[in-house]
Amino acid sequence: MSDIQFDYLEGMDNPLDRVEDVMHANNWVFSRINDEELMVQITGKCCGYNLFFIWQEEMSALQFCAQYDFAINEGQLDKAGSALMNINEKLWMGHFEVPSDTKIPAFRHTCLYRGMQRTSAADLEDLVEIALAQCEKHYAAFIFSRMLTILAKSMIKICHWL
Repeated sequence: MSDIQFDYLEGMDNPLDRVEDVMHANNWVFSRINDEELMVQITGKCCGYNLFFIWQEEMSALQFCAQYDFAINEGQLDKAGSALMNINEKLWMGHFEVPSDTKIPAFRHTCLYRGMQRTSAADLEDLVEIALAQCEKHYAAFIFSRMLTILAKSMIKICHWL
């Protein structure tokens, strides 16, 4: 394995610079956390989203994550997991996940840029548009489990009042 050459990494622009161009073009306020991370909060049709862009220079990979603005309740994780399996098997790119530490549903996708000198703003716009379209499309699957828990708690309170 030591014979593998990584000369293609020389001269690759940081794609987060292009991400910044897309953010400016959409008038989105963002935070460039460091050379490898950028975060922006936006409002979609159904809810708010935290968008994360993480550049991994050693792999020439850009990881993108669109995170919903709510967490799944502990008691509904099984239902959310079942929804994830059904949704993910139909996706062509990216996947949904509910990380065990945050329990916040998110769409995640990684793009490889090996051999490319520069990232296209159009590619990044497509990445964001596709991810947000998937998030909006599958919003109900995640919020439904959350609403069931809220409804159950409300019903218990109502029963105590009666």
